[in-house]
Amino acid sequence: MTHRVQFDFDIEFSNGGGLQGRDFRLDIDGDAIDDRALAEYLVADLRLLMVGAVRIRNKRILVEAHKRMPIDPQAPRYVDLSHTIENGTLTHRGLPGPLICDYLTREASRERYAPGYEFQIARVDMVVNTGTYIDCPFHRFAHGKDWSQMAIESCTDLDAIVVRAAPDELAVGIEQFRNRELRGRAVLVHTGWDRHWNTPQYFGTHPFVSEDAARYLRDCGVKLVGIDAMNIDDTRGGARPVHSVLLEAEILIVEHLTNLAALPDEGFRFTALPPKFVGVGTFPVRAMARL
Repeated sequence: MTHRVQFDFDIEFSNGGGLQGRDFRLDIDGDAIDDRALAEYLVADLRLLMVGAVRIRNKRILVEAHKRMPIDPQAPRYVDLSHTIENGTLTHRGLPGPLICDYLTREASRERYAPGYEFQIARVDMVVNTGTYIDCPFHRFAHGKDWSQMAIESCTDLDAIVVRAAPDELAVGIEQFRNRELRGRAVLVHTGWDRHWNTPQYFGTHPFVSEDAARYLRDCGVKLVGIDAMNIDDTRGGARPVHSVLLEAEILIVEHLTNLAALPDEGFRFTALPPKFVGVGTFPVRAMARL
């Protein structure tokens, strides 16, 4: 670690009074930090309460060794487990990519607002099976719960584990899940297939969870099952037994995960929260792990 930031600051307190500093220095991780991030860092570092406006001035980056350990080495770290969605991104064999465009351009918005103000309003036309997405029972069963009926805690801050499939393993079977603590957890299946994202190979014969493994996971009381492949089922035929077994038991499914290699086998929390839509059983999510 060889960078620090030197700066002046003025802090106002919401209950009156203030605090000033000159040529104050803090360790930083990279070679740059913006004023907003620096203000948050400063307030946390000084353990200040009831802080109002924070002004940063005369900032400069120094090439200098760090002087101390971070203030909170146990602070949570987040790992992004979602693919990026762009205009036309193809996610699933046979389904169209999204159309992402302007509904209101910045130029056109100037006519609606006072001088100096402009906004962009995007329009997205897409099938819900786009990017990294989550399935609830309504996706498979007409009588199943849709996303307006699923509890927030069903897909938020879940204790989670990663099960790593053997190299070139096509059907991930029961043996991969035995001798593990599964009940009440999100189980994320790491196959490495996400390396083929945005290539024709992604839509070919892909890894999947076997039907007997799905029944085992159901019987073990898991809360959610995710996979970093195109589908949790074998798509070489028309049957979808894994979706049927899991969603009938209200066990949620997340498909098209990525970056599972960056996670430990356990000791993290998983979140994949979609919007609260009526009549929708699948929707894209920003899936993440909190370490």
